[in-house]
Amino acid sequence: MFDLTGKVALITGSSRGIGKSIALEMAKRGAKVVISGRKADVCNETALEINMEVAEGGVQIAVAIPCNISHKDQLQHLVDETRKKFGKIDILVCNAAVNPYFGTSATIPDEAFDKVLNANIKSNHWLCNMVLPDMIEKQDGAIIIVSSVGGFKGSKMLGTYSISKAADMQLARNLAVEHGENNIRANTIAPGLIKTDFSKALWQNPDVLQASLKNAPLKRIGMPEDIGGLAVFLASRAGSFITGQTITVDGGSTIA
Repeated sequence: MFDLTGKVALITGSSRGIGKSIALEMAKRGAKVVISGRKADVCNETALEINMEVAEGGVQIAVAIPCNISHKDQLQHLVDETRKKFGKIDILVCNAAVNPYFGTSATIPDEAFDKVLNANIKSNHWLCNMVLPDMIEKQDGAIIIVSSVGGFKGSKMLGTYSISKAADMQLARNLAVEHGENNIRANTIAPGLIKTDFSKALWQNPDVLQASLKNAPLKRIGMPEDIGGLAVFLASRAGSFITGQTITVDGGSTIA
């Protein structure tokens, strides 16, 4: 039910953190994976690491294709190169995101506001439309967008980021409705606080960490591997009747 043998997964922001965990877990279950991020050297290191851990008989199961998601031409290059390397795209994981500003909605500069919305929403919209023709032709595909529990709640200091993550949830719902007849599933994962470089400013702050754990039933923050298995589930046969949903992975913090 969780076998991904023969599948090709394109995962943005996969050189480290949550994206890396998703790539590794999918590779372990037979998928060929594309490692993508802004820094070519880090992408290459991650692809090599996955190949050394998972690949057998010299087969290249992971390849690195650097990309800045804010540039449409680079996204198209990412898709084109993936097709050249592996011939198709079965699974798309939109994980890469930015948050250049920590502060109130009243004080965020227009440049930062635009950067968040462009990178976290528009780039996902672009990329999904670029891979959909492959999926429509095969009448099969899985799209996973990594959102955030911030998309459910108001925020004093992460308002724009939260807006973008709420929009990602709606993007998945729209894709699910538009392309369900083509057997294409689109879902969103909403992590809580996960111990990654991206969220370091939060979990390294004792006050923020304490507030996050105060009402969390599991009394810990998440690790990247807590997300990887769920992505496998949504991409595999096991998740084939789930679409348009947002699955929260936060140790129970939003329900307490």
